[in-house]
Amino acid sequence: MKSLRLHATGDLRLHDESDPIPNPDEYLIRVGAVGLCGSDVHWYDAAGIGDAQLKQPLVLGHEFAGVIDAGDQQGRNVAVDPAIVCRQCRYCEEGNPNLCDDMRFAGHDIVDGALREKLCWPKSLMYALPDEFTAVDGAMLEPLGVALHALSLGHVLPGMSVGIFGCGPIGLMMVQLARAAGAAKIIATDRLTYRLDAAREFGASSIILADNGQENEELVAAIDGDGVDIAFEAAGANEAVETAILATRPGRQVILIGIPDDDRTVIPASIARRKGLTLKLVRRMKHTYPRAIQMVKSGIVDVRSLVTHRFPLSEYKTAFETAKKREGLKVVIEP
Repeated sequence: MKSLRLHATGDLRLHDESDPIPNPDEYLIRVGAVGLCGSDVHWYDAAGIGDAQLKQPLVLGHEFAGVIDAGDQQGRNVAVDPAIVCRQCRYCEEGNPNLCDDMRFAGHDIVDGALREKLCWPKSLMYALPDEFTAVDGAMLEPLGVALHALSLGHVLPGMSVGIFGCGPIGLMMVQLARAAGAAKIIATDRLTYRLDAAREFGASSIILADNGQENEELVAAIDGDGVDIAFEAAGANEAVETAILATRPGRQVILIGIPDDDRTVIPASIARRKGLTLKLVRRMKHTYPRAIQMVKSGIVDVRSLVTHRFPLSEYKTAFETAKKREGLKVVIEP
């Protein structure tokens, strides 16, 4: 089978490797689709992310779906949870597996991910897809799960005003989720006009182009009061974090979803303190796949139109460069 491994910064190589052999608690999966996440681009660009650095040639990819290739469920289309947790630590027992002390995550550290033709993964982490779902739809359930977890942390209620700062795929999912939760006003900002156009199509009531020199003035006009009730930062940029804090009402929450390039988040401390804001950071997701499947199946969330670029595994260089340049919305590789 073909596997794509990262050897160093910007150094991806396609390898011929033997098919993996599943353990009794695993299924062998033929990978149908892998979404390229911002974290994959971090790995590609810097051979690491945060405090995790490349130790050995690594297969990236954690947003994926495929077909069970053997066993009692052969031929079933499944989405796959990329996080293998211990189920025994304090955090797992408390119902917070996303905080597991001993988590193994696809495409991270030394755990190979899904940018290959086949892989073995625990049976318990597979979710059967409805017949009408494609593999691409299934791969999009992972970022949707992150957005659902962020929504839960924010406790959005009907009638609230919501700010979404950064309109990549997760930010655009947040727009849809805020609308579904009954937000009366949804303000979206981004540096790219085509993302803002998508945000408006998905239900944003106001869109603001960041870095145009009048962003704060436009925010004041769009907020029409003392700020939004809940802010979701989904850009991974300190400018977006600062704008989110400036735009949030006193006593409310700012939810940080984005991953900063340099592993540092800087905030205007005096403003955040004076407002008495609560900052929450999103750590992946928990218990979201069944809900994500139902939301896509029912049409509450549209994930399919977020996918603007699809490449075969052989065109991995173009795929990663497209994602790096932020062309389109979501880049998917189909092994």
